[in-house]
Amino acid sequence: MELTPAPFFEDVAGGPAGGNAHWVMTSDQIRIRVGHWLPEGEAQGTVLMFPGRTEYIEKYGSTAAEFIQRGFAMLAVDWRGQGLADRLLDDPRVGHVDQFTDYQRDVQATLDLARTLDLPKPWYVIGHSMGGAIGLRAVIEQKCFAACAFTGPMWGIFFTPVMKPLSRVTAYWGTALGLGEKTPPTTTLESYVLSQPFEGNMLTRDPAMFRMMQDQLKAHPELALGAPSNLWLRESLDECAWLMEQPAPDTPGLTFLGSHEQIVDRKAIRARMKNWPNGTLVEIPDGEHEVLMEAPDVRGPVLDQLAEHFLSNRTS
Repeated sequence: MELTPAPFFEDVAGGPAGGNAHWVMTSDQIRIRVGHWLPEGEAQGTVLMFPGRTEYIEKYGSTAAEFIQRGFAMLAVDWRGQGLADRLLDDPRVGHVDQFTDYQRDVQATLDLARTLDLPKPWYVIGHSMGGAIGLRAVIEQKCFAACAFTGPMWGIFFTPVMKPLSRVTAYWGTALGLGEKTPPTTTLESYVLSQPFEGNMLTRDPAMFRMMQDQLKAHPELALGAPSNLWLRESLDECAWLMEQPAPDTPGLTFLGSHEQIVDRKAIRARMKNWPNGTLVEIPDGEHEVLMEAPDVRGPVLDQLAEHFLSNRTS
């Protein structure tokens, strides 16, 4: 694979020195962006960070710094339709995908780049939110990860009792009526962190982390993303249903769930982990959706447990 440098906003990433990004072309000719960081000396392996919907490489700069400190290399990806990857609709503010399995094309291109870069093995994966759905399928299908972990994984989407039937009508009937590229009712095309004040947000209890996310998007608004399309919603619901039908993989799994989780379905996460013989669920008291963006007293122990999980399942 030919290496093609891509922009990397080190000014806002807050990560370790030496971060790099590359453009990668997928099998269906979508250009995505993949970034990586390497520790000094011999690495314990490479953590592949699969971000959630609306996210981008630079958001995980601080996470990369933590893993570098613990002796791991780290890679992160801009999925199609977000970050600096190709946006798929005329309105770049709408998060969209034609088929949820298209994200596996991004996974394959990312793995190809990791091999080209000769990133240290063993490889581990962390899937956050939407990246948790992408990551679980990748673990099931790829068989290249020594261990896997998830934070607030999207194995089901949380809806209030009022919104659940409306969302399903929008996702399925709206798409059938040719409204697949439109956004669901009550959603906004503004980025969540720029339209929502810290008080009452569903991501983190740490004001410093929330401010970091805001500052990143203010400095580089091209990274921002708003509501998903109706087609994205339909495809996501179908993917979650498929994932819940699959037997748990043999790969050792560790999942973190905030007790205040309001974005993904807590019941689905608990059900999946209950039926994962080689899996462990850790619930974070008072935690929100993004445990890797929580206050240091929460984030530190989570990162320690992740590192211990990976090292205890290290294979050559």
